[in-house]
Amino acid sequence: MAVTSFTFLIFFPIVVLAYYIIPKRFRRVWLLAVSYYFYMSWGIRYGAVLLWITTITYCGALGLAGLDRYSMEEKIRSRLKKGCVLLLAAMVFGTLFCCKYLIFVVGVSFYTLQSFGYIMDVYRGKTEPERNFLSYALFLSFFPIVVSGPIERSTNLLKQLRNEERTVFCEENIKQGLCMMLWGYFMKLVIAERIAIFVNAVYDQNLGGVYAIVATILYGIQIYCDFAGYSTIAMGAGRTLGFAVTENFAAPYLAATVSGFWRRWHMSLTGWFRDYLYIPLGGNRRGRLRKYVNIMIVFAVSGIWHGNGWKYLIWGGLNGFYQVAGDVLMPVRTRLLRVFRLEKTGKIYRLLQAAVTFLLVDFAWIFFRADSANRALKMIRGMVAEFDLSVLWDGSLYHFGIGQAEFRFLLLMILLLAVVDFLHYRKRYVLTMMGEWHWTVRTCLCACMLMTVIIFGIYGVNYDVSTFIYSAF
Repeated sequence: MAVTSFTFLIFFPIVVLAYYIIPKRFRRVWLLAVSYYFYMSWGIRYGAVLLWITTITYCGALGLAGLDRYSMEEKIRSRLKKGCVLLLAAMVFGTLFCCKYLIFVVGVSFYTLQSFGYIMDVYRGKTEPERNFLSYALFLSFFPIVVSGPIERSTNLLKQLRNEERTVFCEENIKQGLCMMLWGYFMKLVIAERIAIFVNAVYDQNLGGVYAIVATILYGIQIYCDFAGYSTIAMGAGRTLGFAVTENFAAPYLAATVSGFWRRWHMSLTGWFRDYLYIPLGGNRRGRLRKYVNIMIVFAVSGIWHGNGWKYLIWGGLNGFYQVAGDVLMPVRTRLLRVFRLEKTGKIYRLLQAAVTFLLVDFAWIFFRADSANRALKMIRGMVAEFDLSVLWDGSLYHFGIGQAEFRFLLLMILLLAVVDFLHYRKRYVLTMMGEWHWTVRTCLCACMLMTVIIFGIYGVNYDVSTFIYSAF
């Protein structure tokens, strides 16, 4: 069941209404039941995999905690704990490998990382093992996040699930949650789906020149609106039920550096790799060379996590290389700033940084979007060999499923997105600002947004919206 389907629009209100009507002691059971129903709507085997991961990590965490109760030498206890973690890692990631590359199961990557993050938090003593199996099962299966994240931490969502007082009905949570969901649907249906029509046409035909350049720039916006749109819907759905789901995006394309971009893009995954891979590898504590090696390892693993083709490995490698090169060339940049008399905090320099960062990240997206690494390289060569600026004004761009009026409307919506992201970047949140406005203004604004989604949303053939890009990972 996709969150953009009409089935979900019936499912979700029923879930919320029943959640607040039934007694508190049954609410977690209700959410667990509907979460499994939601995930198993793609197939019964999905529920079986989720239950397997839940069971082994639940028991594994209790086993880790149990070792502390036995009298033994600390060195032996430490070795036993490490052995237990390694065994659990083999079981969890072995399951991930089988389900991701041998049996296609959507969303499995997200809750496997979430479950192993929980194991590591218990191992490090950051959280107590959850003894209530139903609460832990809901932590991994919570329906707004089970398919495409964000990847939750035990210190956030599980902590909230333990606190039954958070289940009290709050009108403000309902209002903010629905507004978040509406903005998420706007990003997905109005912007991402409209861009997908053009991008798919250009990439499927493997065109070069300005067609490929425009399609690649738009793809950067498409994947952002697609994934951030889902994350915003997840945050909104969680908020309506009284839960604060982790923020996953924070205006990433306004970042001044590639490392800054990754601190703002898919933040739950970036944080996971930082805490459970980069830091255990040594982070930046063992010299600059080791730091660079660790960065490349992390982004290579990130590429492999997204898929098993060379294109994903190149995509990850490029993003790692950008950060290493940026750090190495820092003295050169500092010297150039003095030569051109530019201030690091100046608006022109900041704008230039953001533009360069976007172009670097967007170039890497070519490998992510293309069918293969060879197709990506062919398209890059075509961008140079077939370059012809005249297609920008001769009407040629309007022959790929989006007419001139549609293109102009799309640019207007992207501009609206940019304004909202700029406010977010400056820590001025639109929802918070709306709370200070008169209720009539808020109502009219939400009504306009709803009508925009209904009238201008792209729903596909037979109202079948394309699958969220990241649900495949």
